[in-house]
Amino acid sequence: MAKTIRHRRGSGTTGRAAPEKLLELRRRLTDRDRAILELVWEHRVLTTHQIAAIFFTAPNKARDRLLQLFRLDALERFQPWVPVGAAPFHWVLGPVGAQCLAAHRDTDLAGLGYRRTTVLRISHSKHLAHQVGVNEFFIRLHAHARHVPGARLEKWWPEHRCAQLWGDLARPDAYGRWSEPSREGDGPATIDFFLEHDTGSVTLAKVAAKLNGYEALAEATGINTPVLFWLPSSRREANLRRLLGTPPVPVATAVHTPTTSSPAAPIWLPAGTDGPRHPLVALATTPLRQPLPGSRETEDGRCP
Repeated sequence: MAKTIRHRRGSGTTGRAAPEKLLELRRRLTDRDRAILELVWEHRVLTTHQIAAIFFTAPNKARDRLLQLFRLDALERFQPWVPVGAAPFHWVLGPVGAQCLAAHRDTDLAGLGYRRTTVLRISHSKHLAHQVGVNEFFIRLHAHARHVPGARLEKWWPEHRCAQLWGDLARPDAYGRWSEPSREGDGPATIDFFLEHDTGSVTLAKVAAKLNGYEALAEATGINTPVLFWLPSSRREANLRRLLGTPPVPVATAVHTPTTSSPAAPIWLPAGTDGPRHPLVALATTPLRQPLPGSRETEDGRCP
């Protein structure tokens, strides 16, 4: 269960911003603020530390600015219940922030697709931890790129966007494109990937069965994009790998914990092999990435 913390003078449940608050937000909104609103809207919910990792140099600066955006109803926040201590604030788009984004896109709230009740539903959803975990994967890549010259998270598409493109065949939790300087010094190395973030809440048989959709997608498009399984424990990873064997599509696995290093690090183990583990970008050139028979794979092997 989660408790939703709302501003006492908020705009209510209609999702319509008070004109004076909208004008004040437009006056005070920075490019960074707009980028925060866009990212929160695109990916449903982000925690304070996730926003800080991308946009700020110090946590206290992030907290101060987020509080200001909260007071302007640009963002709303809630704290999920936890058995010990207190969870961080989780942020979703607020009604005034939605009005601002809609105006920036030359549309209205209906055109943006914003409904306050729908946005706040994530605070009570059983999928909240999964959504935050998916986002955390990409936040860590963003944070890694901030400290590695030339590294870049080029694409981060959420589940709903993936479903629009590939939902008839496969439904990844997210799609990404990561690049970083090549060790050979001949330009950046790049990898496209699908992410499957596993929280341990479903059977491994159901997790493994997801590859059926990816196989169908690969056969339909000729694009052999690696599928990354991000698992909560070494034991679960080992058990899944036994189920997968040598799958018909490229697969690699790794374990996520609070102390796990960046997903860009050498933590990925291709399915059907015993090692070694590879950095994320190296998966693009390991044997797991073989063209499909009769492939129509694009010249650079990327998804559209």
